Amino acid sequence: MGKLAEILRGVMAIDPAAPAVEFEERWLSWGELRASVDAIVAALDALGLDQGSRVGVFLGNRPGPLAALLAVISTDRCLVAINPTMPDDKLKADIGQLGLPVVVAERRDIERDGMVEWLAASGTNIIELGGGFTDSRVRQPLNGAPWCHTREKAPGVMIEMLTSGTTGTPKRIALTTEGFNRSFASAMNYEKGRSIDDAPRLRDGTRLLTNPIAHIGGLWGAVSAIAGGWRICLLEKFSVEAWRDAVVRHRPEVAAAVPAALRMLLDADVPREDLVSLKAIRTGTAPLDPAIVEAFLDRYDIPVLQTYGATEFAGAVAGWTLKDFRTRYREKVGSVGRLQRGVAARTIDPVTRAPLPNGSEGLLELRSAQLGNDAWVATTDRAIVDDEGFLWIMGRVDNAIIRGGFKVHPDEVISALERHPAIREASVVGMADERLGEVPVAAVICRDVADTPSGEELATWLRAVLTPYQIPVSFLVVDELPRTTSMKPDLTAVRRLFEQPDVPAVQRG
Repeated sequence: MGKLAEILRGVMAIDPAAPAVEFEERWLSWGELRASVDAIVAALDALGLDQGSRVGVFLGNRPGPLAALLAVISTDRCLVAINPTMPDDKLKADIGQLGLPVVVAERRDIERDGMVEWLAASGTNIIELGGGFTDSRVRQPLNGAPWCHTREKAPGVMIEMLTSGTTGTPKRIALTTEGFNRSFASAMNYEKGRSIDDAPRLRDGTRLLTNPIAHIGGLWGAVSAIAGGWRICLLEKFSVEAWRDAVVRHRPEVAAAVPAALRMLLDADVPREDLVSLKAIRTGTAPLDPAIVEAFLDRYDIPVLQTYGATEFAGAVAGWTLKDFRTRYREKVGSVGRLQRGVAARTIDPVTRAPLPNGSEGLLELRSAQLGNDAWVATTDRAIVDDEGFLWIMGRVDNAIIRGGFKVHPDEVISALERHPAIREASVVGMADERLGEVPVAAVICRDVADTPSGEELATWLRAVLTPYQIPVSFLVVDELPRTTSMKPDLTAVRRLFEQPDVPAVQRG
């Protein structure tokens, strides 16, 4: 049994009567959670699916899917993450090409239009979770016919994880057991007095889990909290009121929220006394405007600790510790933190591929045992690494807009737009142009509808800080940006907003 699997099983066995997971303000005990996990494991055993077997799980933020996640990982099987928030047609297409011997899902997911028939036609067995809170029992597979799959097992792979799909169709990444365990061990550096070699134990305090566990950030948070022996407050999705209420009820010292959620909390002007227990907020998944960090410090004296990682890295590779933040943030503003122990980084010239000196902006490359080999692995991020291992992410290479031969990096335009006092959030994408190839366009959310700036006002604001070719040709004011389930702007959907003919300089969406 792998190290992480051993820890998870050990934690769930310590005190069956102790509270483990709160969902919709009701508690599930460690014993009840363990019973759900054991029932799922028994069903997998009955199907002859042993270590290394690929098991698809519809990963919603609910107790049943959480138990299924733990059942697969804690028995050294391969978890194949299925995102139930996908539209029906995309979900079926995704499942259809996976070649899975079995899926584990709640009744509400199985009963989606044609899903049972689709799975039966694929020769995929179903383990159905009960629909109640404590009755996440396993029922008999709905179709028990033998399957014929060449991809029944994935030896050495812990998780086949979907990327977030921010810039296009989500990809599924194979995360090895060895790499995930190494990543987990490295991440312990962010938690004082915690090591992967610690004996399983239960701890005081509750962790809030708001990020979707269908993505690496939410899954990582769930596994880390369970392995650490913390209680979990499981929120099906983020809202300001649900997050604030959970913080007030449980008084955690650390909570998590993605950058878009942090903006919402600031806009809602959550009372200072509601957040008095928080010593820090952790964030990741998307670029973080330093103005948000400053606002939380000024209003609440709460550090916002950013991490940097990706699905392909099996989690984070850099981030802020509370100690580093309190002593170094002012001299390292905008950094995503320091590289984790065992992770090396450098930048290279994106054309010649030649390594650049520390402090030079270039294409980021990483090297670490958790990435699976000793070779340098190229990312799609432009970055700066300093002599002390602090990392700045300057934007992505793969979403650069080429306007008449000039390269426009959307993150630079977004940063400039969000410094405008009327703009709360912005997203910039490229649109095809017959003459220039591509041109940038921007969708913006205003802080106050009554104070909507004109397109010319926004262009004038940007001309003061950007070069002319970086200025968007159209601005679209929207009440909300389309988002992925990890709350990042969905760039494909943003682009669709501009595909209607004759979008004016400023138009309410």
